[in-house]
Order: sequence, then C-alpha cells, then structure tokens
Amino acid sequence: MDQVVLVPDPERLVHLQFRRFAGCPVCNLHLRSFAQRYDEIEAAGLREVAVFHSSNAALRPYTADLPFAVVGDPEKRLYAEFGVESAPRALLDPRAWLGIVRSVLHTMWGMVREGRPAPPTDPEGGRLGLPADFLIASDGRVLACYYGEHADDQWSVDDLLRLAQSARETVAEPQSTA
Repeated sequence: MDQVVLVPDPERLVHLQFRRFAGCPVCNLHLRSFAQRYDEIEAAGLREVAVFHSSNAALRPYTADLPFAVVGDPEKRLYAEFGVESAPRALLDPRAWLGIVRSVLHTMWGMVREGRPAPPTDPEGGRLGLPADFLIASDGRVLACYYGEHADDQWSVDDLLRLAQSARETVAEPQSTA
C-alpha cells in the first residue's frame, strides 16, 4: 500500500481483483490462497493487484503481510470504471453460505491463534460488494474478466494461471491475413 501501482504493467499481465471491505472474512481467506501461491503467480509473469472499497488506513491491519499490491478505493471510483457492483445477493445467495461459514471460522481461528484483528462491525462501503477479476495485458486490453454473482464467487489461483497461459498462447499465435 501507499505505492504506485501500474495498471497496465508494461512488462507483465495484471490480475486486477476487486474485493469487498477491509477485514472481509471471505476476501481475506481468498487472498491468503493467492499469498500462499504467490511464487507460482510471479513465475507465470503476473502482477497481482487487489482493490478494496476501504481506505488504505483501514486495510493496513488486514493486508500488511500480503506479498502483492493492495489498493484502497473508498470512493469506489475504480469499481465504477470497471462496472463492479454491490448487491444484496453478495450475502443472500445460498451458494455463498458455505464459503462465508468457512471464512468466518478461519477468521476466528486467526484471531485466537495469531492475534489477527476482528472484522469491522460497520465496514466502509458496506458489506454487499461483489467480487470481480480482470486479466489485463501490458497494452491495457482486458484479456479476460469475471463478475462474481455472490461474495465467494471469484477466480481461484488455478483459474488465473490457466487463463494467463491461454492468453499468452492466443497472443503468440500468428494472425492470419486472409
């Protein structure tokens, strides 16, 4: 945080992911999976950037140990620019419930065992944000995107690596002149 983040990155593909609020249990569990496999992500030539609709100050206690860029966007300017929504279905969709329970338990475990901070009771920007993922080429083209239908609906690391490989193969194919 508090650094310049280039999107697009002139040398790498960018995975730009939109998350919810600082301390969101679902978001934090998801981002931990990316942190655990960050070496693979970097080896694939990807730059990881996570955007939250919270201020950088609110994010710091929850994301300071992440190995990739985290951007606060409390005014939701980037959300609007990329068409990322908030909706009650973020939490009300039954497909999200198992992920919510799993992430809340993981958060509670982290609070007890590791002294991690508790999620906020009244988060900046609200609780109803939907996740979204974008794979952006170095020239700024969006190569792939996904708009989540609920709070726990986003690309996994495996999805990202597969999409990045596919994007590279597509870009490397010679264009026909027919």
